[in-house]
Amino acid sequence: MTDNERHARTKIDQLLTEAGWVLQDRHELDRHAGLGVAVREFSLSGGFCDYLLFVGGKAAGVIEAKRAGVTLSGVADQAGRYMGGLPVHLACWGDPLPFDYESTGEETFFCDQRDPKPRSRRLFAFHRPETLHEWLLQPETLRARLRRMPIQDPLDRKGLRDCQVEAITGLEASLAEDRPRSLVQLATGAGKTYMACSSSYRLIRYGGARRILFLVDRNNLGDQTLKEFQNFHPPGAANRFTDTYIVQHLHSHRIDPDAKVVITTIQRLFSLLKGQDLPEEAEEASGFEQWQGKEGEPLPLAYNPAIPIETFDFIITDECHRSIYGLWRQVLEYFDAQIIGLTATPSKHTLGFFNRNLVAEYPYERSVADGVNVGYEIYRIRTRVTEDGGKVETGEAGFQVPVRDKRTRKVRYEQLDADLEYTGKDLDRSVVNPNQIRTVLQTFKDRVFTELFPDRSGQWLPKTLIFAKDDNHAEEIVHAVREVFGEGNDFAKKITYRNTGEDPKTLIKTFRVDPFPRIAVTVDMIATGTDIKPVEVVIFMRDVKSEGYYEQMKGRGVRTIPDADLRSVTPDAKTKTRFILIDAVGVSETKKNASQPLERKKSISFDALLEQIAMGRRDEDALSSLAGRLAMLDRKLAPEDRARIAEATGGQTPRDLANALLDAIDPDAQQAAILLRHGRNATPEQERAVVEELTEAACRPFDKPAVRNLLKDIKRKTEIVIDEITIDELTGAGFDKKRAEETVTNFKQFIVDNRDELTALQILYNQPQGRQRLTYAAIRELVRRMTDPPLYLTTANVWQAYKRLDAAKIRGAPVDEQLTEVVSLVRFALGQTEALESFSAVVERRFNLWMGREKKAGREYTPEQEDWLRAITAFIAANAEITPRDFQEAPSLADKGGILQARKVLGPGLNDMLDDLQGVLVA
Repeated sequence: MTDNERHARTKIDQLLTEAGWVLQDRHELDRHAGLGVAVREFSLSGGFCDYLLFVGGKAAGVIEAKRAGVTLSGVADQAGRYMGGLPVHLACWGDPLPFDYESTGEETFFCDQRDPKPRSRRLFAFHRPETLHEWLLQPETLRARLRRMPIQDPLDRKGLRDCQVEAITGLEASLAEDRPRSLVQLATGAGKTYMACSSSYRLIRYGGARRILFLVDRNNLGDQTLKEFQNFHPPGAANRFTDTYIVQHLHSHRIDPDAKVVITTIQRLFSLLKGQDLPEEAEEASGFEQWQGKEGEPLPLAYNPAIPIETFDFIITDECHRSIYGLWRQVLEYFDAQIIGLTATPSKHTLGFFNRNLVAEYPYERSVADGVNVGYEIYRIRTRVTEDGGKVETGEAGFQVPVRDKRTRKVRYEQLDADLEYTGKDLDRSVVNPNQIRTVLQTFKDRVFTELFPDRSGQWLPKTLIFAKDDNHAEEIVHAVREVFGEGNDFAKKITYRNTGEDPKTLIKTFRVDPFPRIAVTVDMIATGTDIKPVEVVIFMRDVKSEGYYEQMKGRGVRTIPDADLRSVTPDAKTKTRFILIDAVGVSETKKNASQPLERKKSISFDALLEQIAMGRRDEDALSSLAGRLAMLDRKLAPEDRARIAEATGGQTPRDLANALLDAIDPDAQQAAILLRHGRNATPEQERAVVEELTEAACRPFDKPAVRNLLKDIKRKTEIVIDEITIDELTGAGFDKKRAEETVTNFKQFIVDNRDELTALQILYNQPQGRQRLTYAAIRELVRRMTDPPLYLTTANVWQAYKRLDAAKIRGAPVDEQLTEVVSLVRFALGQTEALESFSAVVERRFNLWMGREKKAGREYTPEQEDWLRAITAFIAANAEITPRDFQEAPSLADKGGILQARKVLGPGLNDMLDDLQGVLVA
């Protein structure tokens, strides 16, 4: 045995001892000396194996030892010779033995022969005997369970977005193939953590995972992840996740042995493995930039018996940033676990670490088209000092300038020895220019309600997040905000880890759910992961070099939010359709592979863009811009208008149209189509033809004038143009009868133009009263056509116009949002009635007359019967018709007992009675 071989054996012995194995030579054999016994130089039929491993007194595997430097890929074949054809008298767990290791002491590989497709994998050290014993008692291995899980335990899609379903199924397919590393890309706001909760549950419930490690970037994101697990209720399960499984957010030096999920920062895990204390602030700052670019070797990591390599079966790295694959890489590779990466912005470092195994891809641009996120616009603010810097002159003798201590913030005054010139990069690092900060903020204040949000009342500043360079810079900005906006302390808050007196986590929650503060200033505490949906403005007053970090910071504004939730914190807001990124430092102009706004042709109107596409324009900017506008339009639409567009396009909603346009310019979608059509040997001409076909197919719906005109008309209905240029002055006061006359004329002409086309008008126009049997569908179609461009004739406006012209003939007002009121309008316009009164009032009067006739005919009704008849009448007034089915579906009738109770109270002749009432009340 050479010195190198002897050194390797010594190192292997040390690793085995640390992992809890009892070491013996062959002549000292006592296979029950411990749960795990490793016997050196054991003679087998295939020769002497370097180590024979006994677990629970029975042979379980072998170790083939080699000197350092020997490549181990071929050594597994040598180990295999010892694992089969065992002596008949040898107690064993199977022939051949299930486990084999190959090791040099510096490098170790392991293979479980019971796996579906046994494959050697690299280990940091040896497994503990207890672990192997547990595996041996299981009917199948983890990898066998993962292989059958997607088929045997299909995913319940309830509560999952399509992108989350794609991510989970893609991940499970990757795990079934025994891929050691899998990367999931889901855009910010698409629900990465929820998807991870779903996957974790399935891996534990169906895959039999013992424990999952969930790594986060910062401690407050760990709190957010824990909350997500606490709120997660698996589909079909009786309890929430944390009611069934223990989830530990690690704050101590001990991992709970019963925890199924452990949440921690990689910084804390590193300190645990090193056996060192972790500074309190180490988990508070983001890892995105803190360790990026540091030179030198990371501290060596040794085996820690208290945290064996098999502690975790899976590691989920949330927002896996660059430092994970440098300084922290050894922490991930310490554990014998499959690694799952979650990211919104995969960099080349991320893709490289995960062996380019991107199992699901859902980029930001697609999330905007799907309505998961909103798009953004960049508003650039430039100032002379920001661009060029400045100069502090010494001035006259004895002139002193203020100097602040960064650490204590104490201000002293001293005289400069010479003029101090500084560049824009020095700002807020070595020099603070309060005028520069105020200039940026004053510009924002002056423009926010004139250029950025002209549709707002001006009373509520949109929720704004400002990124500062450091804590001192953030402090300066907060004071400047309060001064510029003339507001108190509650208007703007600094949310950093150096807050004193106010808990940062409480401040984040307040900023998220309460009207105040309106502005939050941070450095990096809210830069990644923190979910604050009401934010509509993100201001960069610091530059960022990392493309991934920039995307994460920008992502704080992309979240969609229900209209009601938005109004609860910003009362004059309607719908969040986009956010504004205000760039005060040029962060958007430095070289980064950041995602681009979908809207790239802002200067071209929607109408002009549609016409250009119809005429043959096919450049990427035009298609992307149209996709962005369609996605924004889709968020504003009522279901009825969305259905009209789908009908005109053969089933495609604005979101579908946007996705088709994005696919046409997406390189991955193009390549997939090329592969499907021509395989891997497509010629350049064939590739161009496929891309052109994708583009033409995506643009084809816009060839139809009817589609273009419908999109234009509906878009006009969702937007109001605000003219802030024209000066107005009072020249008189009074009602404008001319406008009322135009409205009435337009309404009457609408009736004439559509009397043969619209069913409701056909009935009202052609059938004499008493035979006009209207349906709700016909009335709804009539109202929809009235409100379409260019007339925009609403029932309330026409009613008001008639009142302006002849108030004596108008009785009351129409019932809000009751479509049947249009019947009274049409009848009055056609001269079928002398006065214009609410349709509900007409129905009620007719009902009372009917009741009088019934009484004269000797048909008396009990109070219970009359109560039912009045409920039926109210329903007819609102819907113009009634059927037995309505008794089961309409709450006003179903809550009274439905059709069975109605027949019980009103008798078996109910159907005839309903027909009679409908004729009397509506015809």
